[in-house]
Amino acid sequence: MPTLVAVVAKASKRPRYAFMLLNLIAEAARPDGSAGPLVVQGRALVSLRDWLCDALSPMGDRDPRRLALAAKVRDELERSGQLPDQPGLGERVIEEEVRARVRRAGKTNLSRAVSELVDAGLLRRHYQGYRVDHQNRGAGRQAVYTLAPPVRRLLMQPVPRAAAHARFSRQGELFG
Repeated sequence: MPTLVAVVAKASKRPRYAFMLLNLIAEAARPDGSAGPLVVQGRALVSLRDWLCDALSPMGDRDPRRLALAAKVRDELERSGQLPDQPGLGERVIEEEVRARVRRAGKTNLSRAVSELVDAGLLRRHYQGYRVDHQNRGAGRQAVYTLAPPVRRLLMQPVPRAAAHARFSRQGELFG
């Protein structure tokens, strides 16, 4: 694991983000280490990239730029007359618009981090969809990410419940 962390730190301009991304891909991955193009979220299927963006977005909830974005969205909706008069409904409309904008920006960040991980040999990316599987995106294709075998072995190791509990036995009251 320390070697993986060192490789990610060397390969990425945002190593913490890239490492979280690797862990989320491992969480969504099938036993062969591939994740996507769709992921089950609740009772719906969403694209892997949307799922990853949504999973990473809480990291910026308290960021001043996110708070400023919400204020900007509110102002834009009020000026255009698109903000409903009902307070609860208005807040939901603002939240949805902020979420959509954050998701768009998040996809750019995600693509950069994935490219760094691909360049480092930790991840493979291809596109799957409408016509045929292909290395290039477009034509209704969606991303599929596959963990490199060493990364898959590190991040997808099942931990038996008894072993996990024994490992934290000194702090059992926190994990009980």
